[in-house]
Amino acid sequence: MSTKHIGADAAKLAGLQIDMLQKLRNGQITLEHLERFNKLSFNDREKMFGGGKFKRLPDFLEKFRNVITNPIERFTLIVDLGIIIVPFDYKHATQLGRFGMQNRSKFYFNENIIDGNFPNPSRILKSGDKIHVRVFKQVVDGITTNEERLAFLASQNAFFAGAQGASLVFEQKRDMLPDGPRYLSLDEKNRLWKDAAEFHRVPCIGSKSSAVFGLGLDLFENTSDSSACIIGFFDE
Repeated sequence: MSTKHIGADAAKLAGLQIDMLQKLRNGQITLEHLERFNKLSFNDREKMFGGGKFKRLPDFLEKFRNVITNPIERFTLIVDLGIIIVPFDYKHATQLGRFGMQNRSKFYFNENIIDGNFPNPSRILKSGDKIHVRVFKQVVDGITTNEERLAFLASQNAFFAGAQGASLVFEQKRDMLPDGPRYLSLDEKNRLWKDAAEFHRVPCIGSKSSAVFGLGLDLFENTSDSSACIIGFFDE
């Protein structure tokens, strides 16, 4: 099986988990439904859903079992940034252009962070929104993927505010961020800008000790260790 195929299956698994958690929150699926489904035998599931085409999960997906069954133990809160308030004059369609114009001479600002490249985050912020922002860090050894981090944030009922959310965190809360790591503002892969090499780019905040202090771009396809933290946006 190719590495590309493995990555696609892992991303699909994470997407299905996010969808399931959203349906749980909306009451479209209950815990009792999941319990009954999990108690079915392989043959019973095959009869009900497989149509003769059902395949067991590939062995490589076993490495994602922890984030599915107990995601909290893989990541932990490192700082609660409190509330950010979306400014009264905030305009989603021009936020990144405004941010760049006002701030690019003060610190690093990736020129590809423009409104046209990040027009459609999962949550479009509105003037007056009050958002609770928390930052999480990996606490297990080894590497994790951005699919795993997305699944963790979804399990915490976070929403994804993309580059626009990162720009507001930088403007209002950057002095509260612990120095050293970079801070990813994740979103679903298909909502991220794809560069010329066809990599999906994740907006991230570089801390003061970083050579790229400011607002930059990471690679969604990257794996990482605890050097990368994740920003969680929550309804207040």
